[in-house]
Amino acid sequence: MLAEGPSILQPSWFSSFTKFPGHALGRKMVNFSKKLTTDQIPGWEEHYFNYKLLKDRVKEYTEQTKEGNRNRRRVLKDFSKLLDDEIEKIVLFMIEQQGLIAERLEVLGKKKARLQDLPLLQERSELREGYREVGLDLVKLLRFVDINANAVRKILKKFDERLGYKFTDYYVSSRSNHPYSQLQQVFKHVGIGAVVGALSRNLGDLEEREGSYLNIYDQHPLAIPKDPIIDLIKATADKLTNSTNLLRFLGQHALIAQEDTTGSEVEHIEEDKYHFISLVLNLVNTFLYMVNTYIIVPTADDYATSLGAAATVCGVIIGSMAVAQIFSSVYFSAWSNRSYFRPLLFSSVVLLLGNVLYALAYDLNSLVILLVGRLLCGFGSARAVNRRYISDCVPPRIRMQASAAFVSASALGMACGPALAGLLQTNFKVSVLTINQATLPGWVMAFGWFVYLIWLWISFREPALDPDVKDFREGSSSSSSARYLEHEEIEQGLAEQLMPSYEDNQTSQGGRLSAPSTLRPASSVVSAYRLLTPSVKVQLLIYFMLKYAMEILLSESSVVTSYYFGWNTSTIAVFLAILGLTVLPVNAVVGTYISNMFEDRQILLASEVVLLAGVLLSFRVAGTYTVTQYVCSALLTFVSAEVLEGVNLSLLSQVMSSRLSRGTYNGGLLSTEAGTLARVAADGTITLAGGLLGRAALLNATLLPSLLICLASIAATMSTYNSLFY
Repeated sequence: MLAEGPSILQPSWFSSFTKFPGHALGRKMVNFSKKLTTDQIPGWEEHYFNYKLLKDRVKEYTEQTKEGNRNRRRVLKDFSKLLDDEIEKIVLFMIEQQGLIAERLEVLGKKKARLQDLPLLQERSELREGYREVGLDLVKLLRFVDINANAVRKILKKFDERLGYKFTDYYVSSRSNHPYSQLQQVFKHVGIGAVVGALSRNLGDLEEREGSYLNIYDQHPLAIPKDPIIDLIKATADKLTNSTNLLRFLGQHALIAQEDTTGSEVEHIEEDKYHFISLVLNLVNTFLYMVNTYIIVPTADDYATSLGAAATVCGVIIGSMAVAQIFSSVYFSAWSNRSYFRPLLFSSVVLLLGNVLYALAYDLNSLVILLVGRLLCGFGSARAVNRRYISDCVPPRIRMQASAAFVSASALGMACGPALAGLLQTNFKVSVLTINQATLPGWVMAFGWFVYLIWLWISFREPALDPDVKDFREGSSSSSSARYLEHEEIEQGLAEQLMPSYEDNQTSQGGRLSAPSTLRPASSVVSAYRLLTPSVKVQLLIYFMLKYAMEILLSESSVVTSYYFGWNTSTIAVFLAILGLTVLPVNAVVGTYISNMFEDRQILLASEVVLLAGVLLSFRVAGTYTVTQYVCSALLTFVSAEVLEGVNLSLLSQVMSSRLSRGTYNGGLLSTEAGTLARVAADGTITLAGGLLGRAALLNATLLPSLLICLASIAATMSTYNSLFY
């Protein structure tokens, strides 16, 4: 009897798989033109997308347009025809190969029917081998489609960048939904699930399971014994469709680099830097900072009134941390080019001092000291360092898990902050220091940062930075080693299939490689702004909108609920903790199910509409404002904003220039700044509206800007909707 399980993979097909160009585990990363050539399956060369032809044509158009020899309309028409022809060539070959696979499955099915009641082990083993070979050919076809889809995306992006047109928007909008369009066939594989099902069922039927009369339709999918070739097919199909699981969805929340792990040389480089305890310390820093941010929310209004200020000054108290973060994000991002330990050390010291001042402000009866303490806490925001450490120093094989852990730590801190505040309901004195619900959050966080500081000093290991890579991060033109160029390709931080490739990046200078100016990171805010396309600007606007809506909801919750419902600090803390705890379950549902059923742009637009509904439901129109209305509107707003954030950052990583994936002024910094500005604006709105209009009009006055910004973001999304076809 033949052994069952993974060991049954025979060299007759497995060896052919390992000879795939796309499975060359030891190869070095190369530019896309070379990758497209080296990864071609022997015998299929003439059916691949002619990327070189179209790249040369883009170059030709660029030169002719500058000289005034070509008009815009003619260029669009000619290039559209070239693209249509290339895509038609790919699709016709796909259909031909799918037909051949279907024919082979039909032949194997007839052979299997003849052997149904015959215990011929040799014949059954050969039949199983035949199904596996079909599965391997299906993997080849999927990889053929994948690399051609990447080529289409890259040439569209290159055309827009070189000629300054919105060609992608035009081409996708005119082809994606047309009944005769073949564009969808390249990006959406049809019938693959049926083929995988046929392979799974037939391989399952050939398994020797004595005493069992069940087939695959009688069992849960996870309980079905899977042949390794089925997992291989599924992984390849998931890569083609950008199908996401929970880890990938959470990783996209973090806007951290996720790379292909096929390069063993790349893995070796990253393993040299990786230190598990240092990664844990980064995640703990993230968690503590989020706790520090939200632990004061339930009590900020009471603290303000105890110091003689209006309750609505809580907006300034909460928002002052965000004001400082606008500046700290920049210098921490720049600092992380040279070190990780020193920024984290500085962050911990500043946060410790900030929390001590926050707690002392009560006994000193000084609102100024309280605000200085919160500003210091904001100046200690090291989230740019946390993101950068994961992107640079965590091996690709676990980077997605680390990114997911980063998001989970943030979400857990957001929930634990208010919950912890609810537990700190006490009032006593220690010598001249008052310990109560207003000051205790400061003392607790100061102690937490003190313990963290000791742990950081003892356990953190500073990773060695390659000088060439360091120069390249900072935009230096002196970098010239081939290794750093390869390393930077790993460090891009954006999905490789949607970013400009390195085909123009390798300029020979005396046998060495140099980085042209088109590869250098943005060196200033102005240069970074110039790299923002309309699609990127819209995604940043959406990020601003969702952060504004969330900050309004969270920061004014204590004032609104105490005014309308008479909630005490404990009740407010429980409510905010419950809101925070919805983050991970919502991400689990979206990342595991919804993101596999719909396109990112569809989820994006739907989430904006739901968030708009939540904001509208929050308004106090007439009569009594009920707890039910407030809680339902808050849940609707918060949950939709969480869904929107993940999809928004995913799309942002896809549409953003690769030059914004590194250096000080990177994509992570831009999104952080957009979100921080939104929080500052929201907290300022709360204080301003409360001071001018009073608590009775606070709710509607603060919701009105949320409504207008949300409507603007929906309109902007609609205007760039077709450019988000990824």
